[in-house]
Order: sequence, then structure tokens, then C-alpha cells
Amino acid sequence: MQTGRVNAPELLSKSAWLNADKTYSLKDFRGKFVLLDFWTYGCINCQHILPDLKRLESEFPENLVVIGVHSAKFDAEKSAEAIRKAIQKFGIKHPVINDADFSLWRQYAINAWPTIVLIDPDGKVIGQRAGEGVYDVVKPNLETRLPEFADRLNREIISFRLEEKEKSLLYFPSKLLAHQDFVFVADSGNNRILKLDRSGKILEKIGSGKEGFTNGSFAEASFFEPHGMALAGNILYVADTKNNAIREIDLVTKTVKTAAGNGELGYYFGADKWGVPVQPNSPWDLVVNNSVMYIANAGNHQVLQMNLRTNMVTRFAGTGSEALVNGNLHDAAFNQPSGLALQNENLYIADAEASAIRCLNLHNGEVSTLLGRGLFDFGDMDGDADIALLQHAVGLTVRDNCLYIADTYNGKVKIFNLDTKQLETLAEGFSEPNDVQFVGEELWVSSTNSHELYKVNPETGVKNRIEMEE
Repeated sequence: MQTGRVNAPELLSKSAWLNADKTYSLKDFRGKFVLLDFWTYGCINCQHILPDLKRLESEFPENLVVIGVHSAKFDAEKSAEAIRKAIQKFGIKHPVINDADFSLWRQYAINAWPTIVLIDPDGKVIGQRAGEGVYDVVKPNLETRLPEFADRLNREIISFRLEEKEKSLLYFPSKLLAHQDFVFVADSGNNRILKLDRSGKILEKIGSGKEGFTNGSFAEASFFEPHGMALAGNILYVADTKNNAIREIDLVTKTVKTAAGNGELGYYFGADKWGVPVQPNSPWDLVVNNSVMYIANAGNHQVLQMNLRTNMVTRFAGTGSEALVNGNLHDAAFNQPSGLALQNENLYIADAEASAIRCLNLHNGEVSTLLGRGLFDFGDMDGDADIALLQHAVGLTVRDNCLYIADTYNGKVKIFNLDTKQLETLAEGFSEPNDVQFVGEELWVSSTNSHELYKVNPETGVKNRIEMEE
């Protein structure tokens, strides 16, 4: 951890404090260590350190206060309501400051998401560090310095008013998968998979609904924020995102087991670990092509492949660097790939952090960019591919040589014509749509932050909310 001993800038914000009943100052935390977490909620690396923060909070309840400082990357992430939804989605139990104008970011000289800053009980900055692996850095710092401040520690546990969890049959639904007359929905916030009929009636619940990593019957099994799904025969594969695993659901025996992943984050970059088994890292979406399943490996900015005969997962495309780079499988780079769609030999990828749509040709192994320009180029612009802009698009599907895109942070569904290279808006008014999938001739959309599903007419754009039924 980079160290220094300067006075910590005051925690002033023109925007809201969330998960708190008032605005706090550093004086309120005098006598305690304060850990600031500078984050933006769409960033997968920021999400990765949340378990570390939770662990630190539980191990040092008397001596440590964690405060999130949300310095939004995307325009859509700046609103207090959007941050509130993220707090609920991720189960965050500490206060979060909305640093929408980047004032705290600048005062603390932050340069990357995520970055932590540790402040001592006298209000002095101990140091800061960017990246993951927070627990192993902060814990020894606390253990070393606690004796130094023993005579002036405030051991009173501070309670904060937390954002209440909304009650909803669906809770942050994300990915969709259509099969014959049924639709599978990743009910991510409820840590389960639902099987629906076309009217929205729940036919089957897969998973106990408890956060966990347990195999067994549909009633016993547990997931942790599942997202993408793919079907091969009677086996439904699930990207169990926060468990860093691929789960295997047998629809006949009604059992769940783990196909790949042990819960740990797998990292591999450049020339490392090609052709050998690797662990998934926040897998976000899946698509099956014969005996191979492709995995949008959001956490390590790559596309993986899994042999469905052996369940071995290997690297397929991407250096592991977060960048918008075209080229062959080993040279190309992605930006938190979060959605997959396959048509013929083309694998289309929603490359979320670059607000881009990529195309990976499975025949020649070349990666190209259809929409998008880079990590900090985003907006809401229809028209020719050269000028069109998306904002953190997460899901997509393909039909009749058109890509239907969940333009997530713009709250819209857009169509990109692969022949004319034109982007147009089909429907709008969703709350962070995560996926789009055709169910027969209707386009289903998951409106994630409003906990709803919609049917959209792909010709007119008229949308109707699906009335869910137990």
C-alpha cells in the first residue's frame, strides 16, 4: 500500500449519502480506522472487492468503518437512485457517498477503479492502493497499527440506516433463455433460476433462493447471482457469476451440480495458461455451439470455451487486458464481455465497459468491432456505425441479420442492421435492461432494476409488461 501521513480531506459531497440517515464527517469517525472504497457500480473489478470489504467489516467491527465513494464512470451511474439499486443488488452494508462530480476523487488523487484509501484514527491518510486483493493488504495494516492507537480508539460500533430490500417476485432479473414454449429467467437477486410459460406463469423454481454454492435437488441447490444460461439437450448450463462457476442443471433428474469452477477468481494474462484448464472469473453469459460452450468471462476480460464432453474450461480469446483491441484470438482484448449471441460462424459479444459490440469469427479467429470506440466513449446516438454510441450494453441476440441490443444504461432496446451498419432505437423506458431474447415472434426484455419482464413487438416497438404469476 502506497503510504504517506497527510490529513485526510473531508468527506464533502454535493450529492447524497446512501445507506445512512445523515451526512457524516471524518470527525464522526475519530478513533476508528476508516477505509474509503472508490468504485463505480458497473465495474466488475469493483464488484470483486466487495467480499473483501465485507470480511474486513466482520473481523474488525469495533475498529473499522468502511465507506464507499461512488465516483461514476458512466452518466447513468451518477444518479442516487441508480446507486441505491446497486447497493440493494450487491447487499452493501456500509454508507456510500455519491461523488457524482468527482470532487472526492480529485481531492484524494484517485486514478483508477477500484482504489482504497486507509485513514488512521487521527484522521491521517495511511496510504492508498488500486486494484483487487484488498483483504490481504488492509488486514496486516490494521493489525500492525492497532496497538499504536490503543489508548485513543473508539470501540463503539456505529450502526447505519441501510437501504431496505424491495419485496418483489422477481428481484434484479438478468439473462433470459427461450426453449420451445418455455422461458428460463435468471432471477439473479433471488439467487435462483425460474422456468416460465409464455404468459409469465412460474412453472418451476430452480434453487433455494439462498445465496450459496450448494449442489443437490432444485430445492436444495444454491447460487450466487446467476446470469447467463445455455441449453444442451436436457442440461441447462448457468453462469453462476459471483461463485465464479458454471453450474449444470439436469432438467430430467431435477438436480444441480458444478461443471466448472471452485469459487476462486481465475486470472491469466498474455501468453499464460493457453491450452490448459482455467477457472472462470465472473462468467456472465453462455452460448453453445455443438459440443463447445463459449463463456463471456467478464472478470478477466476474455472469452473462454468449455468442452461439453469433458467440462474442461480453457482460454479462447483475449489477452486479459481491459482494452478495445482487434485481431486474432491471442492478441485481441475485451472490456468486461457480458453478453453472447451466435449466428453461423460469428460470435457476437456485448463488450460492456467499452459500450461496444464485437464480432469473433469462429472460422478464422479474428475479432472485429462493429460498434464502439473505447473505454471512455459512450452515449446515446443512433445512425451509422461510425457515429453511433451505446452506454454499457450488456445483452444481445441476433435474428435475420440484425442484432437486438439491450442498451443497458440508456434504458433502451436497439437494433443494429448487420447489412446496412445502421443502429436504431426499437423501444425505450426500461430500467437497466440486461437481456433481450426472442420467444417465438415476441422479443422479451429483462428490465433489471425495475424487477420486471416485458414483451416487445419487434416491428413496432410497442412494449407490454409481463404479469408474473406464481
